Amino acid sequence: MAVFRVFLLLWLLMPLLGQAQRATPPAAKGSPIKLLTAGELVGGDFEGVKIRKLITNVSFQQDDVFLYCDSAYQYLERNQVEAFSNVRVVQSDTMTITGDHGFYDGAQRTARMTGNVVMRDPRMTLTTPSLDYDLNRKTASYTETGHLTDPQNTLDSQQGFYDTNTKVFVFKQNVHLVTPDSELNNDTLRYNTVSKIAYFNGPTRIKGKQGNLYAEGGNYNTKTRVSDFKRNAKIDTPNYLLGGDQLVYDEVKQYGVARGHVSLTSKKDNLVLRGDAGKYWRALGRTKLYGGRPVVRNIGSQKDTLYMAADTLISVEARPGQTTTRTILYAYPKVQIFRGNLQGICDSLTYDRQDSIIYLNRDPVLWQAKNQLTADSIQIRSKGGKVDEMRLYSNAFAVNQDTLLNFNQTKGRNMMAYFRDNKMRRVDVLGNAESIFYALDGDTVTTGMNRVLSANMRLLFLDSKLNKISVLSNPEAKFIPPHELKPDDERLKGYQWRAKERPTRRQVLGKQFDDRPKKKAVKKKVVKKKTTSATKRTTKLKAKTTSPKPATPAKSAKPAIKSVISAPAKPAAAAAPARR
Repeated sequence: MAVFRVFLLLWLLMPLLGQAQRATPPAAKGSPIKLLTAGELVGGDFEGVKIRKLITNVSFQQDDVFLYCDSAYQYLERNQVEAFSNVRVVQSDTMTITGDHGFYDGAQRTARMTGNVVMRDPRMTLTTPSLDYDLNRKTASYTETGHLTDPQNTLDSQQGFYDTNTKVFVFKQNVHLVTPDSELNNDTLRYNTVSKIAYFNGPTRIKGKQGNLYAEGGNYNTKTRVSDFKRNAKIDTPNYLLGGDQLVYDEVKQYGVARGHVSLTSKKDNLVLRGDAGKYWRALGRTKLYGGRPVVRNIGSQKDTLYMAADTLISVEARPGQTTTRTILYAYPKVQIFRGNLQGICDSLTYDRQDSIIYLNRDPVLWQAKNQLTADSIQIRSKGGKVDEMRLYSNAFAVNQDTLLNFNQTKGRNMMAYFRDNKMRRVDVLGNAESIFYALDGDTVTTGMNRVLSANMRLLFLDSKLNKISVLSNPEAKFIPPHELKPDDERLKGYQWRAKERPTRRQVLGKQFDDRPKKKAVKKKVVKKKTTSATKRTTKLKAKTTSPKPATPAKSAKPAIKSVISAPAKPAAAAAPARR
């Protein structure tokens, strides 16, 4: 019964207890703000709120935070202070914030400063029109532009966030970092004031004394001047443009390493090098590309563009202030060349870009139309972006395939091949010249084979086809009819037809570097015509009544290859069966 009376009494008092709870103000969080000094104190109520009005030499304390100002309002029930003129907030003797006006919330331990705000710690100084500071987390933020300075650098941005624990700033919108040797611009930047490393996302540009850097992610050490760029990274210098998926560059050592879709563009001679990995020594003017069959692209017209691939490519440029160093490109091993109707292979290659001379070494082979050239070493000389001359040294050998798939062959000690509009027009054989070539009747019948020996010889071409052979001195020649030809007669010593090794454009460029625009497949609409029974009868009737057309007379035969030699008389064509 007693328990029931107590329960009934509590039930009757619950509404009154609820009203008492609603009437009591919420307890303030955090320790009370203590007044330390003030020249004058005036107490009172302002719109029902109890305040203290403090004037002259005012100071407060809450735990490790001190607040100084010329005058202030202290809200006792709210545990808040509004400070005016020469406001200064100090935390743990390491961080100081000054401004014209401040509002300090002791319950939340937050401060908002406005008007000529300056924030200082031992490593940096920040100025901004307004600043919000969380004293629990020790973090500051601003949204009305900020200017940061440290002993070496300055940084400006529209918005910023600073963690005094980690000493890391996060800047956003119109970020501009200035170091003694460079300038950085982007929209999002994280800067560590201890390590002096800037981390960035989004398009970032660094302008330096030796060139400009660009990337869409990475970091930059303002102390060591080492950058680690990612996503579409580029180094732009007066002579070069180096790019890749990742680029690490040391401005002090002038050394860079690039990985992933690496490209190097030489601005002077429009030369582009591409590979999977690369190294760049700016002080030496040297670049090395390797991995994934690097490719060279010499920019020209669409038909005359030179492409070259090898396992390793090395580009050497003249260093700043030097004039003696030549601009050279080295390629090795397994070199492949593709240019219009000119293709080639060799083990190693040297390209003198200053004189436009390509040196092919160790088993070089060149193909031009249906001509094949080989020697111990070969030089390709160009003028105006077109092949002008080829020089073949030691064991020179030329093979030309005619329309009947016969192989005309010429060999000698050395050869000189001359071109016009990238087409072979003349070959001079110098020393121990030897040749076999087939006589044709109208490009349809082989009438025999000429074999010639001489000290020197000249071959003339028309539309890249062998047209005439001139023996310059001491000729020995004979003509062999088709029925007397033996296998040994049809091959000069050292003959090899290596058409299977001839590289294609896709083989040289590789799938990853093929720069041709992809053709869109066009589907053709097939329109079916309706055929009536009457149409079918008419078509059959026309087929029966149409008379056959008379045979077209054969075209006149093309002249055979001309030869200017002292050779035995050619036998009559009817004396030997023709070989087809």
